[in-house]
Amino acid sequence: MRLKTPAASSVVLGLLCAMYLITYVDRVNISTAARDIQKELGLSNTQLGFLQSAFGYPYLLFQIFGGWVGDRFGPRRTLFQCGLIWAAATILTGFSGGLVTLFLCRLLVGVGEGATFPVATRAMQNWTPLGRRGFAQGITHAFARLGNAVTPPIVAWLIALVAWRGSFITLGCMSLLWVVAWFLYFRDNPSDHPAITREELDALPNRGVPETRTRPRVPWAALTRRMIPVTIVYFCYGWTLWLYLTWLPSYFLHEYQYDLKKSALFTSAVFFAGVVGDYLGGEVSDRILHRTGSLQSARRNMVMIGFAGSFVCLVPVFLTHDLMLIILSLGAAFFFAELVIGPMWSIPMDIAGKFSGTAAGMMNTGSALAAILSPIAFGYIIDSTGNWQLPFAGSLGFLLLGTVLAPLMHPERPFEGVVEQAADRVIG
Repeated sequence: MRLKTPAASSVVLGLLCAMYLITYVDRVNISTAARDIQKELGLSNTQLGFLQSAFGYPYLLFQIFGGWVGDRFGPRRTLFQCGLIWAAATILTGFSGGLVTLFLCRLLVGVGEGATFPVATRAMQNWTPLGRRGFAQGITHAFARLGNAVTPPIVAWLIALVAWRGSFITLGCMSLLWVVAWFLYFRDNPSDHPAITREELDALPNRGVPETRTRPRVPWAALTRRMIPVTIVYFCYGWTLWLYLTWLPSYFLHEYQYDLKKSALFTSAVFFAGVVGDYLGGEVSDRILHRTGSLQSARRNMVMIGFAGSFVCLVPVFLTHDLMLIILSLGAAFFFAELVIGPMWSIPMDIAGKFSGTAAGMMNTGSALAAILSPIAFGYIIDSTGNWQLPFAGSLGFLLLGTVLAPLMHPERPFEGVVEQAADRVIG
């Protein structure tokens, strides 16, 4: 019996899922290795926080620029070059001789990964049917959270096997395999792919042929005005995300005096809740859209529910020291926070169309800024107070702020449609 060949669009989505997983493994591996690095180099928590923030500086700078590059030159070449950079930087981390070289390597990882999610969104714009955008964004980000979940035990195992330096070299080599597979299989225009079927093309936007194959000029001012509220809301999410990504293993290690392996397992348990949240957030958002036809209900309302639920579930962290209750509280809060991912990453596609890469970069600038500020703030707070629970208080404030500001986003107003109507009025 001959096995059925998977649809080309499914393979592309699978490659993007793999990329999201791998980028997060290479992004957060330093959190699990932090104790060994800190011990070898004699770093304070503030210095460690500064090192962990290194990724965020170029990650912030390359969001909008990287999204624009993806819109202009296509996701195939852009992600290939990005992959080469972040894989090489991860390998070089294993050869770092001190704090300065480690910082520079983490900067380079941020350069390579800065454009990845906005450009992946641009790839989805052409390869994903309109009614499956939430699902596509949800499932890819679920794999990102799966990367969060599997990284602590994998890195802990690799450290035991080949030390922390060998763990970075091994993971960087694995990233190179994805880079080769992406370049060989993906095509910017689905209609150019040799394996795609007519049935698949008919389901895609513009039947797999972009509205124009010319390089579009981005209307920066108008697009920025539309995306500012989305960016601010995503910053609120990013603050909590980076608390989890950068300090959770250390939290279990220091607050409960567990060894690296147990801390890694507890961290993974929390992150697995995020995997479920990412998938359900995108799936439920699309189902609401199918039933109601309302992008406000499908996107904005889901974001508000996610923020509010995360706020409520995070409160018990300050009311108990029982480890099981803490894990359940952190896991539930992370689940609700991740419900917002599918809807949020669908919004740039809903609003910006052929400029979705640039718009996604604008939105993710919010999270990238949080990636810089939050680790430094957490390290400083812990060094100043010795209280490992206090950094969670900031997350409560930003979760509440995100809930309040979410109604300012308007995914139901397509940006390109507004521009075209204005142009028609001028011509008329």
